[in-house]
Amino acid sequence: MSFIKVKSGGIWGIDGYEVDVEVDLSPGIPSFNIVGLPDSAIKESKERVRSAIKNLGFSFPQKRITVNLSPSNIKKQGTLYDLPITIGILALSGQIDPQRVAEFVFLGEVSLDGRLSRVSGVLPVVASLKSEGYTKFVLPLENAVEGAVVKGAEVYGFRHLSEVVDFLNGNRETLPVDVDYEKLLNRNRNLDIDLGDVLGQSLTKKALEIAAAGAHNLSMIGAPGSGKSMLAKRIVTILPPLEFEEMLEVSRIYSVAGLLSDGLITERPFRSPHHTASEVSLIGGGSVPMPGEISLAHKGVLFLDELPEFSRRSLEVLRQPMEDGYINISRARGRVRFPAQFTLITAQNPCPCGNFGNPFKECTCTRNQIRAYNSKVSQPIKDRIDLKVWVDPVRDEDLVENVKGESSKEVRKRVLKAYEIQRERFNGSNTDFNGRMTNSEVERFCLNMLSQEAKNLLKNAIERFKLSGRGYFRTLKVARTIADLDGSDTIEADHIAQALQFRVEEDLV
Repeated sequence: MSFIKVKSGGIWGIDGYEVDVEVDLSPGIPSFNIVGLPDSAIKESKERVRSAIKNLGFSFPQKRITVNLSPSNIKKQGTLYDLPITIGILALSGQIDPQRVAEFVFLGEVSLDGRLSRVSGVLPVVASLKSEGYTKFVLPLENAVEGAVVKGAEVYGFRHLSEVVDFLNGNRETLPVDVDYEKLLNRNRNLDIDLGDVLGQSLTKKALEIAAAGAHNLSMIGAPGSGKSMLAKRIVTILPPLEFEEMLEVSRIYSVAGLLSDGLITERPFRSPHHTASEVSLIGGGSVPMPGEISLAHKGVLFLDELPEFSRRSLEVLRQPMEDGYINISRARGRVRFPAQFTLITAQNPCPCGNFGNPFKECTCTRNQIRAYNSKVSQPIKDRIDLKVWVDPVRDEDLVENVKGESSKEVRKRVLKAYEIQRERFNGSNTDFNGRMTNSEVERFCLNMLSQEAKNLLKNAIERFKLSGRGYFRTLKVARTIADLDGSDTIEADHIAQALQFRVEEDLV
């Protein structure tokens, strides 16, 4: 026997695909070649595989070894092919039962001493191959739970190559990994922050509650030290839960990025890139495209602090994912679509010195400087933000009297009730939150649910504030969420009034 095919997998975007690791041994001058568009990490696997086999006391064949990664027209990346290459060589040299090898899919990095190390992208590979009928997987123990969360997948986790060899030769009995879904999904939320920690700021807290309940984009404008960043970080304490399918979708992204450590992402993510972040780190990319911050924030929150300090080019790229919920990245070898359905929360100073509108400090900026500073963020980006709130410094009496307000637990109860209302409302559609309603859904669930007083107030607001079409629909969506938080089927005048107060004059933003 001089040829064997070992089943493995690869990643393109956040999807896995089947890869055949074809190993051939032939007479000739001893050599070791890997073909099939491998990257540098795969080319270096020759030395890892050779050393691991020798250091464990196995025989390394002194022949011409050729490894082909099929399909050969797709670029392969990562170290996950170490294990299938090693298994193929050992099987061809008679040290492993080749019949047993054919039963499994192999993924994993092999260290020089034979240890199996964690690799990226296991979850999408296992999920994709499972849908194609493959059910048995051999993985590093560190990746075992990650692969086993795919229902129907029989995953065997090992710490060492010698354990895999014993298992395949029938000398070791190993049971597949058993995932305790109840324990995994009900892990304690060990959050050491709370919305009640923030003194005062009742209006901004209300804006955060609406943003969390309806997935509305939120902009906070205020002087330095007014608590914008502190408030934004506490939104994670009131966000509604992820559904199981959403957990898998988010976890696939983190798996590809190499950031999945606990088997499954069970809470909505919160990502806060620095304003010096590059365009690629924000949107994703690379020669083999990888997800960026906007995809890592999928189904969660993307927080951009000091918004005008981000490059104009980076911010403009956000327009498509904010509208469509995904980002397309084109490369010479094809196009990748990464999901990017996030709630955007931004924080910024109102001017270069930060004191415009500050009741306690004088602004030293000219009007032109203020306009130039705020023009760094384009109008199309501003138009996609539903809630805009001015964050004043905390009042002296709030500090002295230690006015904290409601805790995150109390606010989250209302958010969860509003979330359940939306789940029932949008059941069977692609919409999940009020903030993502289509125009036809706004007509059905908002316009048709307005009280007469609310209609009159909205009509007056259109004339007074000169609402654009986008601003009109945005106000209705926010009012719908406020009504849901109140448990009201009808959108009342008070709900419209509350939605309108989260509009900051455009010359200030």
